[in-house]
Amino acid sequence: QVQLVESGGGSVQAGGSLRLSCAASGFTYSSRCVGWFRQAPGKEREGVAGIYTHGSIYYADSVKGRFTISQDNAKNTVYLQMNSLKPEDTAMYYCAAAAYGGTCLAPNAMKYWGKGTQVTISS
Repeated sequence: QVQLVESGGGSVQAGGSLRLSCAASGFTYSSRCVGWFRQAPGKEREGVAGIYTHGSIYYADSVKGRFTISQDNAKNTVYLQMNSLKPEDTAMYYCAAAAYGGTCLAPNAMKYWGKGTQVTISS
């Protein structure tokens, strides 16, 4: 059974940084994509960044140049380094996985989901 556990959320001021981690277990596919998604109150869930086992990476335009996704395949962990954070980045952040998910940025393409970690950015 696939499990995804997010950690690293918190509250920081605008301009600050946070690093999120997504620890995956139970994934039997040799290749998979893991994506980071976020959902703010009253808004739809949106893809932020995605990464495939083989290294292909995708970003939403809103975070390009500020967020960096990376992975440690030996630890089955995917990271999201978030710099220059803005109040509009405030949301619940989720990681999700699929054997194949296109750009890993579309929520309906992902099969497995974590429970999320809250990120709050104050101005």
